[in-house]
Amino acid sequence: MTAALQNYRDRMRRVLDYIDRHLDADLDLETLSGVAAFSRFHFHRQFTATFGLSVHRYVQLARMKRASYLLAYSDGDSVTDIAMEAGYDAPDAFARAFRQRFGQSPSSFRNAPEWEPWLVAFGPLDSARSKLMKIFTTDDVTIRDVPPTRVAIMEHRGDPARLGDTVRRFIAWRKAAGLHPRTSPTFNVWRSERRPSSPAAYSTDLCVGTDLPIEAKGEEIKVGEIPGGRCAVLRVVGYTDNLEPAALYLYRDWLPASGEEARDFPLYCQRLSFFPEVPEHETEADVFLPLK
Repeated sequence: MTAALQNYRDRMRRVLDYIDRHLDADLDLETLSGVAAFSRFHFHRQFTATFGLSVHRYVQLARMKRASYLLAYSDGDSVTDIAMEAGYDAPDAFARAFRQRFGQSPSSFRNAPEWEPWLVAFGPLDSARSKLMKIFTTDDVTIRDVPPTRVAIMEHRGDPARLGDTVRRFIAWRKAAGLHPRTSPTFNVWRSERRPSSPAAYSTDLCVGTDLPIEAKGEEIKVGEIPGGRCAVLRVVGYTDNLEPAALYLYRDWLPASGEEARDFPLYCQRLSFFPEVPEHETEADVFLPLK
């Protein structure tokens, strides 16, 4: 990559980071073109050419994603508050826009999200962000000796489009159990490909580390352990919804060149921060490849 192209990508990435940090602000073209240090007369065309959607639509999707997360995973904000945070002057205008995009009212989505339309709606946003995805190098990988971690496990088996339902139950269970993410680490153990040939073959474990007695509280909770040992660790910063590129880099590029051998335990990650508690470009996760 030439220095000029890298500079261009860095300036565009600056714009996405600024949008993430200022979703409640007036994100007009003049402000965003200034962040990128581009001419305001051409910036909107440059943005659309780079990301495949307009600045206005990108901002709308980013705000709506935060709103949908608050509806699905948090009960601390009212629908009215969430509407205002999404940039709508009135709840009914927010409700119309939400229904048009997802086919559900905000209240209906809060009670029982339909995830397939949700995933489709945010496809353009995910695609835009992938345009500037970080390219990993060997300098990004460290080898650590990690201790064994006792975990409580909620399994997700079957269609990955329904993973959001399991995540909702997992969050509710760990709240009831008093296992806050700040004090009890969060892990995902990937027991299948992210996109297996059959959705029914998808398999992942949602885990919380704890040495406390584990109460199921009506859920199917198992007790297990993430084994200790040597691991190759790759930290991902920003847009950690999709950690497949990091996993592929470890398996496809780093491992064959390293001279190391993988241990008989699945790839897993520890989620260090969460959206919308922090802006999406500031979320962090460590991806672990267990080694012999």
